[in-house]
Amino acid sequence: MTALQERPATAAPITPARPGVARTALVLGGFVALGPLTIDMYLPALPTITRDLETTSAAVQLTLTGTLIGLALGQLVLGPVSDALGRRRPLLAGTALHVLASLLVLVAPNLAVLGALRVLQGVGTAAGAVVALAIVRDLYEGRAAATMLSRLFLVLGAAPVLAPTIGGELLRVTSWRGIFAFLAVYGVVMITVGLRALPETLPPERRQSSGVVGTLRGYRGLFRDRAYVGLVLVAGLTMAGLFSYVAGSAFVYQGEFGLDEQQFGLLFGAGAVWLIGATQLNPVLLRRWSPQRLLVAGTVAGALAGAALLAFAATSTGGLPAVAGSLWAVLFSCGLALPNAPALALSRHGEAAGTAAALLGAIQFGVGAVVSPVVGLLGNDATAIGTVIVVALGLAILVLVTVVRPWQLSEATDDGMPVPHV
Repeated sequence: MTALQERPATAAPITPARPGVARTALVLGGFVALGPLTIDMYLPALPTITRDLETTSAAVQLTLTGTLIGLALGQLVLGPVSDALGRRRPLLAGTALHVLASLLVLVAPNLAVLGALRVLQGVGTAAGAVVALAIVRDLYEGRAAATMLSRLFLVLGAAPVLAPTIGGELLRVTSWRGIFAFLAVYGVVMITVGLRALPETLPPERRQSSGVVGTLRGYRGLFRDRAYVGLVLVAGLTMAGLFSYVAGSAFVYQGEFGLDEQQFGLLFGAGAVWLIGATQLNPVLLRRWSPQRLLVAGTVAGALAGAALLAFAATSTGGLPAVAGSLWAVLFSCGLALPNAPALALSRHGEAAGTAAALLGAIQFGVGAVVSPVVGLLGNDATAIGTVIVVALGLAILVLVTVVRPWQLSEATDDGMPVPHV
């Protein structure tokens, strides 16, 4: 009997071997970090770009909005593509697009061209954002997924810590365009790492290729899941609080309090330490409390910290320490909420993790794209940031109570079996 004849008539789908947790976190974190690096590294240069391109601060902030729009739209496309073609190819192709756009920024003649290239950069970094979440869902479920997302946020959190500092130091030796040359080199390094160290986690028998109509049908199915939609909205509104800080902090710290580019980078990075600390505390807290409870606690605490910031800023009380301390409390609270909302949302749709992650990411960064110009229109000051934080997280609490209803959710165990939430 030949080997072909000996093969069983039907075989169970082959599950890819799970790579090491540490390696997975580092590689995926490296790809996800490309987004925050692209967003944050040029923040110290915003006043310089404003002068160099002879424009206004509000107009320059639109280049940040363009990046976030690219991130949102790119994920809507690349998520379903990763469900159809596997994870590796869309991830590497998107990163290559980011490299190309970064190199073209070096010769961008004006703000309009810079803004268009920032949109392309956003589309490229969308691959890392959405595919990384889909890979986590391929490999982990329940508390294990929330724990891995917390590990990812350790690497992801390092990007906001390092990015403005790196950007500020690069500005000592080069112009703001040199920051984009650095991003291009980083992208090439990640492509090389991905080719060598990242296995395919979606085997062919689990791929879904249903065309445009099927993709739209998949999104429609997601919108029919009330709890999923609510969790996505909560994640987006929490991200809005975070992006209000990203969009306005350079103008607050440098404009209101007179810090230079290097001092801003250090203070911005110090704030991100609180975000990292919360994401790494999250796996410890998950041993005792459910993701639902931690999500509620983080959202409520963030809203209270935002209210404190707004009070300090509106009354000019406490100066820089009060403003920075309130912002750090907001970042810590967001660090508790951000890993748990995506983990709970994605656990509901493992059959189409790429599409579910795409919609999640698109709404998160779409809200961020709206928030950036709002901060500018409100005055680019601490009061503007505090107002956006209070409104965004207040709405998140409302969605939690009226739409998500976390007390009704079931929680998945590490083996994927749902258990009642107590």
